[in-house]
Amino acid sequence: MNAKRVLVAYGSRHGSTAGIADEIGKALRGDGIDAVVLPADEVTDVSDYDGVVLGGALYAGRWNGKARRCARRNADQLRRRPVWFFSSGPVDSTAEQHDIPPTPGVARRMKKIGAREHVTFGGAVTAETPGRIARSMVHHGKGGDFRDPARIQAWAHHIGKEVGTAP
Repeated sequence: MNAKRVLVAYGSRHGSTAGIADEIGKALRGDGIDAVVLPADEVTDVSDYDGVVLGGALYAGRWNGKARRCARRNADQLRRRPVWFFSSGPVDSTAEQHDIPPTPGVARRMKKIGAREHVTFGGAVTAETPGRIARSMVHHGKGGDFRDPARIQAWAHHIGKEVGTAP
């Protein structure tokens, strides 16, 4: 029997979402699933995968454009397989304290594709994050890394169980 294959695609400008995608891929591989992690703008065909996890960074209430375009570009194939969405969002502990619903645009895309669920994980703005806004946030003590690896891994294991039992 062949291992199930899952694509973990992400749209990110500065790497916070890429780190989450890498963590998901690592956890899925630990579950015996062949997980491939790619930037969303490099994804042209999802037909070879048994499931897809698509994530995007949230900025000013909008999901990353690369993730949105990936979902649109592959919509027909995504409807034919299990799909999960995630966002990397607030640069605080909000995502760890309670579930954050998807933004309206992400919710519409989920409905069109038939995605199973959405989770928002904390984001990260650190001294290494480029840009004037990031530097200002860090300078004023508002930055930090709010990604919770244990929560990300638990969600990935949940996906692994669903994909592993799918026909």
